[in-house]
Amino acid sequence: MPTQQEGAAADPAEIRGWCLGRLPDGWFTGPPEVTVDREEITVVGQLPPVTGESADAGEGAGTAGEAEGDAAAAGRSRRFREETREARIGIAREAERRFGRKVSWGVVSEGRKVMFTTLSVPVMTRLRQAERRVLDTLVEAGVARSRSDALVWCVRLVGEHEDSWLSALRDVLRQVEQVRAEGPRS
Repeated sequence: MPTQQEGAAADPAEIRGWCLGRLPDGWFTGPPEVTVDREEITVVGQLPPVTGESADAGEGAGTAGEAEGDAAAAGRSRRFREETREARIGIAREAERRFGRKVSWGVVSEGRKVMFTTLSVPVMTRLRQAERRVLDTLVEAGVARSRSDALVWCVRLVGEHEDSWLSALRDVLRQVEQVRAEGPRS
């Protein structure tokens, strides 16, 4: 059995492949999105659409249709969470032992993403006064409750507005990892 240190060095593609192979058929309408970082494996799958008369009524315009769609998504997500709990826990424990990372779960239902579990990891950083002032302004304006929340808000904002740039950067980093892996062994 690999140690946590060995698991931490596991290739993200290997982890994704293991997760895709390990998940039961029929849970999702297609392959789930498996995201891997140093601390966490996140598995998010698409649930089948809600069918029936109430689903058709939810397609109407306005807040009533949106409210019904939200309720249908919440109900479908909750049902999936409860029905698959034991199996998800078993898969998560197996992955945690093998790869040394926690596993988080979520679903997309009726176009709405619902996360069941997520990992909040403390990140240490050193900020100069100008950067601290930005965070303090966000706190004073009521945008965030604390400097920590303000920093999360800033990271999310950059992630939303620079998604294509970040995606290109991640692609290049994967290519660098591949070249390193193919390089000479010492």
